[in-house]
Amino acid sequence: MKTRAAVLYGPTRQFQVEELELDEPKAGEVLVKMVATGMCHSDWHFATGDFTTNYPIVTGHEGAGIVEKVGPGVTEVQPGDHVILTFIPSCGKCRWCLTGLPVLCDRGANITGGALLDGTFRLHTVDGRDVGQLAGIGCFSEYIVAPVETLIRVEPDIPLDKACLVACCVPTGFGAATKRAEVRPGEVVAVFGLGGVGMNAVQGAALAGASKVIAVDLVPWKLEAAQEFGATHTINAQYEDPVQRILDLTNGVGADKTIVTIGHVEPEHIGLAYRATRKSGRTVVVGLTPQNTEWMKVPPADLVLLGKEVVGTLYGHVNPRVDFPYLLQLYRAGRLKLDELVTKTYRLEEINQGYADLLEGRVIRGVILFD
Repeated sequence: MKTRAAVLYGPTRQFQVEELELDEPKAGEVLVKMVATGMCHSDWHFATGDFTTNYPIVTGHEGAGIVEKVGPGVTEVQPGDHVILTFIPSCGKCRWCLTGLPVLCDRGANITGGALLDGTFRLHTVDGRDVGQLAGIGCFSEYIVAPVETLIRVEPDIPLDKACLVACCVPTGFGAATKRAEVRPGEVVAVFGLGGVGMNAVQGAALAGASKVIAVDLVPWKLEAAQEFGATHTINAQYEDPVQRILDLTNGVGADKTIVTIGHVEPEHIGLAYRATRKSGRTVVVGLTPQNTEWMKVPPADLVLLGKEVVGTLYGHVNPRVDFPYLLQLYRAGRLKLDELVTKTYRLEEINQGYADLLEGRVIRGVILFD
């Protein structure tokens, strides 16, 4: 069958929307008609070359859709089911899966190469060239064939244009606060960067009971919006030193936890968050640095003399099959904001404009709608 998709032919900073050939699902695979997909900064790293992959490739990893057809042996879903995609398929058998860290699954580790789990491709150009799917899903396509391990069924009353956000930015930010930072009631939390992930770190910290949630960004309207998600204080880093301001707000102590969710992290960003963290506090790095970055601006002696921690997190350390339904229940109960995250929607043909808007700070989350 044919599908229209946004293809990267290299680190050209430009998606090409074109018609591709899509194979039938093989054993253990599912054909999904995409309904909506969020535009995450992580995909843009492959458009710039900050992260490399095998080109051509269809990126996009924050998607939701409806099952059209299942391959041989698939019993977990059936045609008509509403699903969201997880960009790390987990085997359920390796050390990481069995110890509660399925996002570090050995089977799902090669998520950037473009092939599906069997090492082959389902997308092809009209002249027969293989086209990869980022994380084995490649959500910037009208239809995808994906391993059943990447599908999580959702209740049909949840709107898929909002549910798609639970595929990446919501659990990554929310989990960074609640699971990796382990925010406790009464703590002070500072979040650096207010994109889709950062706003969810803000609301995760607020729901965890933080006494102060300090939001740091350069864009005034995002700082205002952060208050709707639970921020108690905001800092515009264009005009204020965020470290000094956080120290002032904590009587010179520093934040208990700082979370770095900037889409393009530089070593200095980690250093800022670290300096704003109290003794024996924790700095959580969520946003990606360029692939060739080999250092961060952190004084090693402080790790010993002040007992501080710098840790990373992938996917907010969540368990998708457990935490995605939980997050959607919070949304249904009115405790988790999803609608407010979507600043603007786009057609697939407008993907380059969508990323221009993201880079210029004009959106919290832009979402591509396929219908």
